[in-house]
Amino acid sequence: MLILAADTSGKQGSIALAECGTGGCAVVELVPLTGGTFSAQLVPQIAALLEKHGHCKSELGGFAVASGPGSFTGLRVGLAAIKALAEVLRQPIAAVSLLEAVASSGAARGRVLAALDAGRGEVYAGDYELGPDIPTHGRMHGERLLSREEFVAEAAGKAVVTPDAMLAEIARAAGIPVERIEYPNSGVIARLGWEHLKRGETVSPEELEANYIRHSDAEIFSKPAR
Repeated sequence: MLILAADTSGKQGSIALAECGTGGCAVVELVPLTGGTFSAQLVPQIAALLEKHGHCKSELGGFAVASGPGSFTGLRVGLAAIKALAEVLRQPIAAVSLLEAVASSGAARGRVLAALDAGRGEVYAGDYELGPDIPTHGRMHGERLLSREEFVAEAAGKAVVTPDAMLAEIARAAGIPVERIEYPNSGVIARLGWEHLKRGETVSPEELEANYIRHSDAEIFSKPAR
């Protein structure tokens, strides 16, 4: 199956084309999206990627997309593009949490806490239980927005996996086992998406939503004072 994956959750996004089947999922090519202007780049880059490798969009058998947490604007751009393609082609979508991608990118097994810097002194944290065989065969216990103090408390008894140097240092200072990884890209999203697709864990274009975890500033500041 030919899969298109997209990640526009951060400042540096990417798209990936992957050939997936019984032998696994091989990334054909990963194309970086730089500068944050994803709305202008995404659709032309997808078209160019398919053309470069001799494919047309009708050959795509599924989609994988990073659903968050991350940039509110960036996520909306990526999700809108995947929604449109999936609706036209009538193909399934696998929505992949960026925290799941972090957890599965590490070598740790058992109870793992995936962590991403959320800014404002806060942490996006995903509590996962990963099996000893294949890291993508895991179970999510929950994803939350935590203060740094809450993050340290939540990490007790778990292995922390993070791409962020600051969070890794906080965990080490608290005596918590930590593994620092490369920031996940759309190649990781493609491989995880393939696992979701195989298990039938898909969403329709109408059901696809961003996993922001945090409310937007507009939502926060529009709430009436009590």
